[in-house]
Amino acid sequence: MNYLKKILVYALPFKRYAFLNIFFNILYALFGTLSFVVLIPMLQVIFPSKGEVTITKKPIYTTLDNLKDFLSDSFTYQIQLIAQDDKLKALTIVIILVIATFLFKNIFNYIALYFGTYLRNGILKNLRDTLYKRVLDLPVSFFSEKRKGDIMARIASDVGEVQNSFLSVLQIIVREPLTIIFSIIAMLIISPKLTIFIFIFLPVAGFIIAAIAKRLRQQSSDVQVEQGIFLSLVEETLNGLKIIKGFNAQNIFYRKFKESTSRFFEFSNKMMHRQNIATPLSEFLGIVTIAFLLWYGGNMVISETIKAESFLAFMGLAYNILTPIKSLSKANNSVKRGDAAAERVLEIIDSKDSLEDKKDAIVKDQFDSEIKFENISFKYQDDYVLKNFSLTVPKGKTVALVGQSGSGKSTIANLITRFYDVNKGAILLDGLDIRDLTTNSLRKQLGIVTQDAILFNESIKNNMKLLVDENVTDEAIIEALKIANAWEFVKDLPEGINTNIGDAGNKLSGGQKQRLSIARAVLKNPPIMILDEATSALDTESERLVQVALENMMKNRTSVVIAHRLSTIQNADQIVVMQKGEIIEQGKHNELIAKNGMYRKLVEMQSFE
Repeated sequence: MNYLKKILVYALPFKRYAFLNIFFNILYALFGTLSFVVLIPMLQVIFPSKGEVTITKKPIYTTLDNLKDFLSDSFTYQIQLIAQDDKLKALTIVIILVIATFLFKNIFNYIALYFGTYLRNGILKNLRDTLYKRVLDLPVSFFSEKRKGDIMARIASDVGEVQNSFLSVLQIIVREPLTIIFSIIAMLIISPKLTIFIFIFLPVAGFIIAAIAKRLRQQSSDVQVEQGIFLSLVEETLNGLKIIKGFNAQNIFYRKFKESTSRFFEFSNKMMHRQNIATPLSEFLGIVTIAFLLWYGGNMVISETIKAESFLAFMGLAYNILTPIKSLSKANNSVKRGDAAAERVLEIIDSKDSLEDKKDAIVKDQFDSEIKFENISFKYQDDYVLKNFSLTVPKGKTVALVGQSGSGKSTIANLITRFYDVNKGAILLDGLDIRDLTTNSLRKQLGIVTQDAILFNESIKNNMKLLVDENVTDEAIIEALKIANAWEFVKDLPEGINTNIGDAGNKLSGGQKQRLSIARAVLKNPPIMILDEATSALDTESERLVQVALENMMKNRTSVVIAHRLSTIQNADQIVVMQKGEIIEQGKHNELIAKNGMYRKLVEMQSFE
């Protein structure tokens, strides 16, 4: 339970439900024991012992040795007092008491489960909220090697497994142990010898059951990991369905999926076999214990060491112990699975955020003068993709970065937005290291348009508001759409800006999606724009419309443009040509053409005049 203990912090807001659950579980355990104890006087009424004497005086407690007789005689005395020697009336009273104890036992059981439900579902909610928030907060680099399906499995099934385990934890800590303790106390009062006898066998049974559950945690972890793998494959399949079908690769992906589900099948079988054997084995061991108890107790009844009704009640109490022992066995299995799931959940929650704001981070509300890349170097893994890179972008100017694939252009966009931190050097905003700023205030100064237009399964209006400002007016949205050349198609849609654009905006063309993402950046109205190959995936007509939208957006703004199509950046104030992470040329378009260097070669390769 090492990892489940760490999860307890998420139960604190619901601790009142935990206390109420514990309180009513105590009452459940108490009345569960009493429901068997009250059988003794009923059996005495039905099967009176030979020579039984009517109790005419109220019994008096003297010593611990006569506690059993005192309790039994006191109960009998009260029954006789009410029944007035009417055996049928006495039997009726005792039966009513038996029914009442069982009724209260089940009422308290329901109430305990009622409050336990709020506790479990509260933990589920808090844990999912925390996990999702952590997914949002962790840096992009954390997820670069993580499978999306595995993250989804942790949020869905692993958190659910933790939730289920908390009921088992309450059973292990409170309910079943108290049932056992109360039953043992009653058994000791009835017959210490029989109680000692039964406890010779119970530890043996417990040891065998514990041995079975020993490897359950590891097997459960294997199942959960494999579930993450095939969910990732499903997610990849849905995202790439057109490519998979276009390349007739359905059989390849189906084979990979079957291989994963086959491993899941094997792991699940091993885990379930181990779980399934626990219940019948514990039941068989319980029956063996009862059989020995019947033999030993039967001899005591025959020798009149114990009364028959007391022995029958003792048998009921012994069964009352075996039932929670079996429940503890199941609960232990559930806790093992929950602990493995909690480990996977906490792996994300406890992950260190390398880009976390400093304690004294500065809140920057405006952009005044320049962005400066001061001798920066950066590597994703082993090799540096940027080396001693220095560049100044004055306020209001447009700087374009060009170069072959792998030259480090997009890395600049990742660094200035602080998706990653530089390994050497510094990026300065108005002379302040962006690592000294709050990430929130830094990104408020930035607008981002990427090659892939990231849209959501919402209306156009909600797509605009979702990432900018929920209080923005329809008029402001329409104005942003006009600047981005998007209003011309949006106004013709069935519901205008309230039209749902489908999953990832798939109801729209590539150019339409890109213009919407530009409109969203316009609506944010940041002083600095980062354009990461915003037109590279578009056809010629769409590119023309998007380029006009970009030029409208970049007016009076500081812009860093990462360009693949050189036709889009000929009017930039400065063009920086990159190769293998270093600057090899920089200047205006005409100046670079005149140099007859790498830039001119790139232009000629694209047949640009």
